[in-house]
Amino acid sequence: MALELNDQVVDTPPRDAASVLLLRDAANGVGVEIFMVRRHQRSDVLGGAYVFPGGKVDEADSAVVREAALMEQLYERLGEPALGREMAAAMFAAAARETVEECHVTVGVADLVPFTRWITPRTPSLQRKRFDTRFFAAPLPAGAQATHDNHEAVDSVWLAPRLGLERYWAGEIDLAPPQIMSLAQLSRYRNLADALADVARRPPPLIEPASMKIDDTRAVAYPGDPAHSLRDKVMPGPTRLVFRNKRFEPESGFAAFFED
Repeated sequence: MALELNDQVVDTPPRDAASVLLLRDAANGVGVEIFMVRRHQRSDVLGGAYVFPGGKVDEADSAVVREAALMEQLYERLGEPALGREMAAAMFAAAARETVEECHVTVGVADLVPFTRWITPRTPSLQRKRFDTRFFAAPLPAGAQATHDNHEAVDSVWLAPRLGLERYWAGEIDLAPPQIMSLAQLSRYRNLADALADVARRPPPLIEPASMKIDDTRAVAYPGDPAHSLRDKVMPGPTRLVFRNKRFEPESGFAAFFED
């Protein structure tokens, strides 16, 4: 069930993409739960893995938001001045569209909160494509029922973040590094309101993993790691994941996911 490690260098520019962390309060009242879908095994992007709903930004997404005030609001919220207002709004529109297509939930663009931005390194960890993905957090709308599309996704589940990491550690599900690190961050929140407030109060960090080899073992380093060009840490959890036991994991073990 494990994903295959990629050693191929990809020189093509990363493709713009958007993904949504659809959240709700945990049923037991402690923490949050996140909706994840399992990609079809034949998918050329993380086939068989559990991911957040999302996909590539389409040209038509740039025409969705036309109200000037809303476009300005989304542009300011995304925090990427070089991107331009229309393209910034397109990221939100793509995220909202993918949420409808992949889990049958309608989320307004104004309800999406930028979470992180990940740019795939030139040597991608688990695929042979590069993406520049903006991840957005959003609350599950009242009365909505999320479900997978049975096309691109063949299964879906609501998971407490720590439980998701436990299932990953037990070999029950496959996860890619962006999902792993996102779950580690989400595990720290007391409830949905706490999560959304924390995400909204700071600009979404840019994460450009540094791919490297350590004693013939692949690893990815994140900002704050000695092997990364950026010395300041931008997200909680480990600053490095190593590929062993046919998965990416912290060097010091499972507990490192929850250490600051």
